Amino acid sequence: MAEQPRKAPLQTPNEIEVKIRIPDLAACLERLTKSGLVIHEPRKFEANTLYDTPGGQLRKQEMLLRLREFGESYLITWKGPSVPGPHKNRPELQTSLGSAEILGVILTKLGFLPSFRYEKYRMEMGSQGEPGVLTVDETPIGNFLELEGPAEWIDAKAAALGFTPSDYILESYGRLYLADCERRGVEPSNMVFPPDSP
Repeated sequence: MAEQPRKAPLQTPNEIEVKIRIPDLAACLERLTKSGLVIHEPRKFEANTLYDTPGGQLRKQEMLLRLREFGESYLITWKGPSVPGPHKNRPELQTSLGSAEILGVILTKLGFLPSFRYEKYRMEMGSQGEPGVLTVDETPIGNFLELEGPAEWIDAKAAALGFTPSDYILESYGRLYLADCERRGVEPSNMVFPPDSP
């Protein structure tokens, strides 16, 4: 029997991104359109559920296991510890799924439990030939831009849109939600919209 060729080991790419808070959504959308960005993915509801062991072992190791539902697309994502620097930079592996519900059951049977859910409405934009993607996120704690791509592209695109590195936010939505709850003096739970949200 012929020996099967060995596959090269899977490389773990790094996700590099920043968030920028948007005080005025309408004005920001107008600025994005005037800059030449076009919509790649129209505004869709997105639900994210983080899974962890009952003892929070992933969180303690600065890792994340996320199940994402974006329109009719489903993704499972693992993220590793962040690399210090001026941008949020952490290893990431991600793949598409046939059923978020079934994978959720599988994760539970393996001993993982839902630890945090966060929701948003997301629209993806970009420019032809550019290596990065810009998203507009409407969340229960405010509106944000996310710029993801090479560090040089992030800085150049942010500058072109009138932002500076002092506007960069490197925290996750989970950490931003906890800070928002502390500021408002409320008990944290999940970062979700009210049931009657449009």
